[in-house]
Amino acid sequence: MRVLMFGWEFPPHIAGGLGTACYGLTKGLAHNNVEILFVMPSASGDEDQSAVRIINASDVAVYDTCKNIDEFLGKVDFLRVGSNLRPYIDPVSFHELVTEEQKYQTEEFKGYFKEKYKFSGKYGANLMEEVARYAMVAGAIAQQHEFDVIHAHDWLTNLAGIAAKKVSGKPLVIHVHATEFDRTGENVNPEVFRLEQTGMREADKVITVSNLTRNIVINKYGIDPSKVFTVHNAVDFSGRSDVEVQRGVKEKIVTFLGRITFQKGPEYFIEAANKVLKMYPNVRFVMAGSGDLMNRSIKRVAQLGISDRFHLTGFLRGQDVQRMFAYSDVYVMPSVSEPFGISPLEAMISNVPTIISKQSGVAEVLKYAIKVDFWDIDALADAIYGLLNYPALSKMAIESGLEEVNSLKWDHAASKVKRVYEAAINEKK
Repeated sequence: MRVLMFGWEFPPHIAGGLGTACYGLTKGLAHNNVEILFVMPSASGDEDQSAVRIINASDVAVYDTCKNIDEFLGKVDFLRVGSNLRPYIDPVSFHELVTEEQKYQTEEFKGYFKEKYKFSGKYGANLMEEVARYAMVAGAIAQQHEFDVIHAHDWLTNLAGIAAKKVSGKPLVIHVHATEFDRTGENVNPEVFRLEQTGMREADKVITVSNLTRNIVINKYGIDPSKVFTVHNAVDFSGRSDVEVQRGVKEKIVTFLGRITFQKGPEYFIEAANKVLKMYPNVRFVMAGSGDLMNRSIKRVAQLGISDRFHLTGFLRGQDVQRMFAYSDVYVMPSVSEPFGISPLEAMISNVPTIISKQSGVAEVLKYAIKVDFWDIDALADAIYGLLNYPALSKMAIESGLEEVNSLKWDHAASKVKRVYEAAINEKK
């Protein structure tokens, strides 16, 4: 089986869990005898291609616009016949000759309109423009390669997936890693919502990363439940190594790692930190990430007078993430709405006891992480205090969590995804 897969990011150049999930899933699919052509807007050339073949959309030439060609041909009322005159040709043969010559001239003219788009692959001000151009390139790529099914990750690639489907006639699988309701609450961007909904409606199958997300897709986007399947994310153990660190501080460390945005609940982490410090001063809190609530978070930390016990590192990736887990005594994910959440799994395989919000998809698969409502600051503070102050509780959380997370392999998730592919392909026959 061969899959044409559209993504927006891929390690080592990632901005969050989307790239991590794409990487893990493609490796799992490779172990399930699935060949992946992975298209991304801007590849750097240092991506791990052991399980995929990377196609850099910035290297693919496309026709700038078909409209100009049609307009040109519509104004031309002559035809160059590239052969000797044949005065006694029959009408059918003449029609075939003309049709063939028109096709040739069209293709010849198209060559003048070929253009390569240079994508940033980032989430900048021209994001919507890049999404639209990415779809144009996707159509060209779909014409150039053989494949059995199309797989598009998240809303940024939905139009690309649709374009590839229309060109090839192959089934489309849309993979929903997050929705606009997760990112913004009820204040959704109507343009993003429309792109999400269009992709889901055009898809032959929809994969969601949790039952939480599946319910949103069905109830908020009006998608037929019969074509929506939950496949939980997993964690990649390969390439991980024990990281030796010198902490340089005596205090215990509690870590928040993720985007500093409304969705991730950083404000609840700060308020809980303030409560814990009143009960247990021998602790430092670290917020690793960046986002639009960064300045507000800094101001609130200052207002509470806990700046000497609260540290903001900025965005971390790769080995720096592993090093941060090695520093940590407790990991906290207080997300307001989290479709899944891979970081708790990464914390648990790093032997860090973990606290997660009940409003997260990962809560569906974890029994030994401590779960609290994101808004319950008192419960969150009590959970942090308990793990810091009672070694037996922390030890149990570490040992049981590690055993549990060992069963969450990408190979298992990939086998479920492959079955979704097979169902989509069989329905097209």
